[in-house]
Amino acid sequence: MEAYRDQYAKLFNGGKKVVVIGISADRDTALASWARDLGTPVLFASDTDQKVAKLYGANIPGRPFDNRHLYVIDSAGTIAYKMVPFRELSENAYTELGQAVARASGVSGDSR
Repeated sequence: MEAYRDQYAKLFNGGKKVVVIGISADRDTALASWARDLGTPVLFASDTDQKVAKLYGANIPGRPFDNRHLYVIDSAGTIAYKMVPFRELSENAYTELGQAVARASGVSGDSR
């Protein structure tokens, strides 16, 4: 989760014109604690009943957890891009995410 925080300003357009939401089956209290401890500005949402995961194909049937899934929301409030699974340890994932954020926020070129 440190990578979310460390990449925020560079990849997420500093939060301008776009919102990035990471969704997890973890309880909201756990997510809030992690976000506070890490000092991350990325939004996290709790999906303990896995309704969102099932709707967007991120659930792992028979498991109490999901693939990590991340959504880029544009300024109109529309899901502009989804990453399922999101592989937070892969540099390629941040390249792809940076490009998706740039498109959703109207920034020309690669945001890296």
